[in-house]
Amino acid sequence: MSTFELHPLGAALGAEITGLDLRSIDEKSAKSLRKALGDYGLLVFRDQDLTPEQHIALAERIGTINVNRFFTPVPDYPRIAEVRKEPHESRNIGAEWHTDHSYDQVPAMGSLLYAREVPAIGGDTLFASMYRAYDALSAGLKQTLAGLRALHSSRHVFGSEAISENPEDVKKFHNPEQATQDALHPVVITHPISGRKALYVNPDFTVRFEGWSNEESASLLGFLYQHAVQPELTYRLVWRKNTLAFWDNRATWHCALNDYHGQRRVMHRVTLEGCELH
Repeated sequence: MSTFELHPLGAALGAEITGLDLRSIDEKSAKSLRKALGDYGLLVFRDQDLTPEQHIALAERIGTINVNRFFTPVPDYPRIAEVRKEPHESRNIGAEWHTDHSYDQVPAMGSLLYAREVPAIGGDTLFASMYRAYDALSAGLKQTLAGLRALHSSRHVFGSEAISENPEDVKKFHNPEQATQDALHPVVITHPISGRKALYVNPDFTVRFEGWSNEESASLLGFLYQHAVQPELTYRLVWRKNTLAFWDNRATWHCALNDYHGQRRVMHRVTLEGCELH
């Protein structure tokens, strides 16, 4: 159980892991996976037949579970968030570019998303490398961003007003009264595993730069958001049933495509605790 094969998926990020049964990994494998996650940002495992208990056990082997406050959990498994879209629904979860839990004072390390039911066509997830996004900036802009922090918040996404505007979201999310998280993080972080510089803002949860107004921030944030999702900085994951994707929230963004109307998609997500960002 201490060895596996790693196959890079895209020029910007991602690797597929083969030769590993996620139902029973040892500590050496878990350590190697954490290292690979820091290097590649996204790890993909195909044909993994996991029960909810095994999904939880896998997460606990790699790190400490961070229970999402807002996602409706899987029945009988409060530590697993359900990401579901039914055939009659028009909205999906995660349709905007984002990184999970950036509104927390200690943002999540990563998420393990497991495909239980996928549409025949569509429902892919796009990922973008924040390493590559930072590397592709000019020296002058890197210097400007180096001294900045940005405010991230859960209020405008998971708060009562946001949820009430979209009736479909009432079943998918709960605890809107708990959407009170605001956190300041460096705009450029040093990744705690790889040591690489990464851009750390995102379209869903970042509100403005510290000391700047929303209006002053909008132009520069808008540029960074467009810059970071250039095709050469991204990878598109095509899901199959029993695929598990493990991504690093400090090094990537992701976006769930909503192109499978009339079909069901059911995913189970477990998120892992991270550390303070610097």
